[in-house]
Amino acid sequence: MIDDSRYHFVDEGNSKNPPVLMLHGNPTWSFYYRRLITVLRETHHVIAPDHMGCGLSDKPQGYPYGLSDHMKNVEKLIEYLDLKRITLVCHDWGGAIGMGVATRMPDLFNRFVIFNTAAWRSTRMPKRIAVCRIPFFGPLAVRGLNSFALAATRMAVARPLEKSAKTGLLWPYNSWKNRIAILRFVQDIPMNPSHPSYDCLKETERLLYRLRSKPMKICWGMKDWCFDGVFLQQWRKRFPEASISEFPNAGHYILEDAHETVVPAVQDFLKRVGNERQSPQPLPAGKAPP
Repeated sequence: MIDDSRYHFVDEGNSKNPPVLMLHGNPTWSFYYRRLITVLRETHHVIAPDHMGCGLSDKPQGYPYGLSDHMKNVEKLIEYLDLKRITLVCHDWGGAIGMGVATRMPDLFNRFVIFNTAAWRSTRMPKRIAVCRIPFFGPLAVRGLNSFALAATRMAVARPLEKSAKTGLLWPYNSWKNRIAILRFVQDIPMNPSHPSYDCLKETERLLYRLRSKPMKICWGMKDWCFDGVFLQQWRKRFPEASISEFPNAGHYILEDAHETVVPAVQDFLKRVGNERQSPQPLPAGKAPP
């Protein structure tokens, strides 16, 4: 519970194994990482929270839903689970949230896996997202018609989603009330200095240098029209030692379009660039995969 609201997180694998913290974006939830969780829980302690208002977490209508609020929730989760030597996996908004946390407590983070995201200010916003910020129209479209989440199931992929994947991604967002975080994330993109989250993101951008020496794997869907190649070039510039794999036939939802190759690439990175001081421990009784 955080501020009297349920903060749900997936907790898989042996807690004695190296922790992997997976942070999703908008409009997804921890379900997005299902294939990666299934594989990594055999060798790692996998934690994948649902940001407040998302997935199986509560969706309080009066919650602020700002970038700093989501960061504080992740910080509380790290403290609650006493996580150290963390591998951060992040996608979409998970990048701004997760890298924001990591820059504030760099000693707790060892490795990074980056999927189509950013952790700095930008003046670029696609029109199809900008229209969702228009007063009155935005809430009607995003919360009333579910247009943002529905459109993402088509526009965020380069190949059609499996029916089960589409159903799973949309499942938590089945009403006006349950879509509040989707709208708040769209509204929270800080495009100018007067925005409430601008200074928070600016500080993350300033502190990224603290993470430059840490191992990083970047997997990028090259058919992403939102986090496009311009953002990838920024990652190259800011983290010149990062290992980068481009996936030409994948869109924004890279773990849907190219999971067959992305998941093994992540496994290989974690195996080669290890921070493990011990052999992976088996799953405890009662936590074996169903």
